[in-house]
Amino acid sequence: MKKIPTMFVRDFDNRPAYVLPELTPGCDWVLAGEGQATRKYDGTCVMLDEAGKWWARREVKPGKTPPPNYVVIFTDDETGKTVGWEPIGQSSFARFHAEAVQNHGPSARTTGTYELIGPKINGNPERSNVHLLIGHAHAQDVAVPELTFEGIRSAVLALAAADGCEGVVWHHPDGRMAKIKARDFAPKPS
Repeated sequence: MKKIPTMFVRDFDNRPAYVLPELTPGCDWVLAGEGQATRKYDGTCVMLDEAGKWWARREVKPGKTPPPNYVVIFTDDETGKTVGWEPIGQSSFARFHAEAVQNHGPSARTTGTYELIGPKINGNPERSNVHLLIGHAHAQDVAVPELTFEGIRSAVLALAAADGCEGVVWHHPDGRMAKIKARDFAPKPS
Protein backbone atom coordinates (compact mmCIF):
# COMPACT_ATOMS: atom_id res chain seq x y z
CA MET A 1 0.00 0.00 0.00
CA LYS A 2 1.63 3.16 -1.22
CA LYS A 3 0.41 6.57 -0.10
CA ILE A 4 -1.63 8.25 -2.84
CA PRO A 5 -0.58 11.89 -3.17
CA THR A 6 -3.14 14.62 -2.67
CA MET A 7 -3.25 16.36 -6.04
CA PHE A 8 -3.09 19.89 -4.63
CA VAL A 9 -0.50 21.18 -2.15
CA ARG A 10 -1.72 21.24 1.45
CA ASP A 11 -1.28 24.44 3.50
CA PHE A 12 0.39 23.04 6.63
CA ASP A 13 1.09 26.58 7.89
CA ASN A 14 -2.59 26.96 8.76
CA ARG A 15 -5.01 24.63 10.56
CA PRO A 16 -7.02 22.95 9.33
CA ALA A 17 -4.55 22.28 6.51
CA TYR A 18 -6.73 22.84 3.46
CA VAL A 19 -5.35 22.58 -0.06
CA LEU A 20 -4.09 25.50 -2.11
CA PRO A 21 -4.73 26.02 -5.84
CA GLU A 22 -1.23 24.68 -6.55
CA LEU A 23 -0.54 21.23 -8.02
CA THR A 24 1.49 18.73 -6.05
CA PRO A 25 4.62 17.94 -8.06
CA GLY A 26 4.04 14.85 -10.18
CA CYS A 27 0.24 15.28 -10.39
CA ASP A 28 0.17 17.42 -13.56
CA TRP A 29 -1.04 14.42 -15.56
CA VAL A 30 -4.47 14.77 -13.91
CA LEU A 31 -5.00 18.28 -15.32
CA ALA A 32 -3.71 17.02 -18.69
CA GLY A 33 -6.66 14.59 -18.71
CA GLU A 34 -4.48 11.47 -18.73
CA GLY A 35 -6.30 9.51 -16.02
CA GLN A 36 -9.70 8.13 -15.09
CA ALA A 37 -11.53 9.68 -12.13
CA THR A 38 -13.15 7.24 -9.69
CA ARG A 39 -15.13 7.57 -6.50
CA LYS A 40 -13.15 7.64 -3.25
CA TYR A 41 -15.27 5.69 -0.79
CA ASP A 42 -15.51 6.82 2.82
CA GLY A 43 -15.05 3.78 5.03
CA THR A 44 -11.97 1.95 6.23
CA CYS A 45 -9.38 0.20 4.11
CA VAL A 46 -8.90 -3.56 4.39
CA MET A 47 -6.76 -5.95 2.36
CA LEU A 48 -6.83 -9.59 1.40
CA ASP A 49 -3.24 -10.74 0.88
CA GLU A 50 -1.92 -13.49 -1.40
CA ALA A 51 -2.02 -15.98 1.49
CA GLY A 52 -5.76 -15.39 2.00
CA LYS A 53 -5.30 -13.36 5.20
CA TRP A 54 -7.35 -10.21 5.86
CA TRP A 55 -5.72 -7.04 7.22
CA ALA A 56 -7.07 -3.66 8.39
CA ARG A 57 -5.28 -0.41 7.63
CA ARG A 58 -4.16 1.29 10.83
CA GLU A 59 -2.45 4.59 11.60
CA VAL A 60 -0.34 4.92 14.72
CA LYS A 61 0.34 8.42 16.06
CA PRO A 62 3.89 9.45 16.92
CA GLY A 63 4.98 8.15 20.33
CA LYS A 64 2.18 5.54 20.50
CA THR A 65 2.83 1.80 20.64
CA PRO A 66 1.67 -0.11 17.57
CA PRO A 67 -0.67 -3.08 18.09
CA PRO A 68 0.70 -6.64 18.12
CA ASN A 69 1.50 -8.15 14.70
CA TYR A 70 1.45 -4.69 13.08
CA VAL A 71 3.15 -4.48 9.68
CA VAL A 72 4.59 -1.01 9.01
CA ILE A 73 4.25 0.33 5.46
CA PHE A 74 5.54 3.91 5.83
CA THR A 75 5.71 6.92 8.14
CA ASP A 76 4.17 10.16 6.90
CA ASP A 77 6.82 12.90 6.97
CA GLU A 78 4.25 15.68 7.48
CA THR A 79 2.18 14.16 10.31
CA GLY A 80 4.65 11.66 11.81
CA LYS A 81 1.94 8.98 11.75
CA THR A 82 2.98 5.43 10.91
CA VAL A 83 0.70 3.67 8.45
CA GLY A 84 0.46 -0.08 8.22
CA TRP A 85 -1.68 -3.19 8.53
CA GLU A 86 -2.96 -5.12 11.52
CA PRO A 87 -4.66 -8.52 11.35
CA ILE A 88 -8.39 -7.95 10.85
CA GLY A 89 -9.23 -10.20 13.79
CA GLN A 90 -7.73 -7.73 16.26
CA SER A 91 -9.21 -4.67 14.55
CA SER A 92 -12.19 -2.85 16.04
CA PHE A 93 -13.86 -3.46 12.66
CA ALA A 94 -13.54 -7.30 12.79
CA ARG A 95 -17.24 -8.03 13.39
CA PHE A 96 -18.41 -5.68 10.65
CA HIS A 97 -15.78 -7.03 8.28
CA ALA A 98 -17.07 -10.57 8.86
CA GLU A 99 -20.60 -9.39 8.01
CA ALA A 100 -19.31 -7.67 4.87
CA VAL A 101 -17.47 -10.81 3.71
CA GLN A 102 -20.68 -12.78 4.19
CA ASN A 103 -22.68 -10.12 2.29
CA HIS A 104 -20.06 -9.96 -0.46
CA GLY A 105 -19.99 -13.70 -1.12
CA PRO A 106 -17.27 -15.51 -3.11
CA SER A 107 -16.06 -12.32 -4.82
CA ALA A 108 -14.60 -11.27 -1.44
CA ARG A 109 -11.84 -13.81 -2.08
CA THR A 110 -9.97 -11.76 -4.69
CA THR A 111 -6.56 -10.53 -3.53
CA GLY A 112 -6.41 -6.75 -3.20
CA THR A 113 -7.62 -3.79 -1.20
CA TYR A 114 -11.22 -2.97 -0.39
CA GLU A 115 -13.17 -0.25 1.34
CA LEU A 116 -15.27 -1.56 4.22
CA ILE A 117 -18.43 0.54 4.48
CA GLY A 118 -21.70 0.24 6.37
CA PRO A 119 -23.88 1.36 9.27
CA LYS A 120 -21.15 0.97 11.93
CA ILE A 121 -18.22 2.36 9.90
CA ASN A 122 -17.20 6.00 10.49
CA GLY A 123 -20.78 7.25 10.93
CA ASN A 124 -21.85 5.63 7.63
CA PRO A 125 -21.16 8.56 5.28
CA GLU A 126 -21.77 6.18 2.33
CA ARG A 127 -25.34 5.64 3.63
CA SER A 128 -25.23 1.85 3.22
CA ASN A 129 -27.89 -0.29 4.91
CA VAL A 130 -25.49 -3.24 5.35
CA HIS A 131 -21.76 -3.76 5.76
CA LEU A 132 -20.09 -4.17 2.36
CA LEU A 133 -16.68 -4.51 0.76
CA ILE A 134 -16.01 -2.40 -2.32
CA GLY A 135 -12.93 -3.41 -4.28
CA HIS A 136 -10.71 -0.41 -4.94
CA ALA A 137 -9.88 -1.92 -8.34
CA HIS A 138 -13.58 -1.70 -9.22
CA ALA A 139 -14.39 1.78 -7.94
CA GLN A 140 -17.18 3.64 -9.71
CA ASP A 141 -16.07 6.03 -12.46
CA VAL A 142 -17.12 9.64 -11.86
CA ALA A 143 -17.29 12.69 -14.08
CA VAL A 144 -15.09 15.70 -13.41
CA PRO A 145 -15.87 17.88 -16.45
CA GLU A 146 -13.49 20.78 -15.76
CA LEU A 147 -9.91 19.90 -14.81
CA THR A 148 -9.01 23.11 -12.98
CA PHE A 149 -8.79 23.78 -9.24
CA GLU A 150 -12.28 25.35 -9.17
CA GLY A 151 -13.74 22.73 -11.52
CA ILE A 152 -12.40 19.86 -9.43
CA ARG A 153 -13.49 21.58 -6.21
CA SER A 154 -17.01 22.02 -7.59
CA ALA A 155 -17.30 18.41 -8.83
CA VAL A 156 -15.94 16.87 -5.61
CA LEU A 157 -18.17 18.97 -3.35
CA ALA A 158 -21.22 18.14 -5.52
CA LEU A 159 -20.46 14.41 -5.28
CA ALA A 160 -20.10 14.68 -1.50
CA ALA A 161 -23.38 16.58 -1.15
CA ALA A 162 -25.26 14.15 -3.41
CA ASP A 163 -24.46 10.91 -1.60
CA GLY A 164 -21.62 11.16 0.89
CA CYS A 165 -18.79 10.54 -1.58
CA GLU A 166 -15.49 11.20 0.21
CA GLY A 167 -13.67 12.45 -2.87
CA VAL A 168 -12.05 11.38 -6.13
CA VAL A 169 -9.06 9.20 -7.00
CA TRP A 170 -7.51 9.51 -10.46
CA HIS A 171 -5.87 6.43 -12.00
CA HIS A 172 -3.23 6.89 -14.70
CA PRO A 173 -2.81 4.02 -17.20
CA ASP A 174 0.79 3.55 -15.95
CA GLY A 175 -0.35 2.95 -12.34
CA ARG A 176 0.13 6.42 -10.85
CA MET A 177 -2.71 7.77 -8.72
CA ALA A 178 -3.72 11.11 -7.21
CA LYS A 179 -6.57 11.93 -4.85
CA ILE A 180 -8.59 14.80 -3.46
CA LYS A 181 -11.21 14.74 -0.69
CA ALA A 182 -14.16 17.06 -0.21
CA ARG A 183 -12.83 18.02 3.23
CA ASP A 184 -9.52 19.13 1.65
CA PHE A 185 -11.18 22.30 0.36
CA ALA A 186 -11.62 25.36 2.57
CA PRO A 187 -15.18 26.67 2.77
CA LYS A 188 -15.76 29.58 0.43
CA PRO A 189 -15.97 32.91 2.26
CA SER A 190 -19.52 34.23 2.54
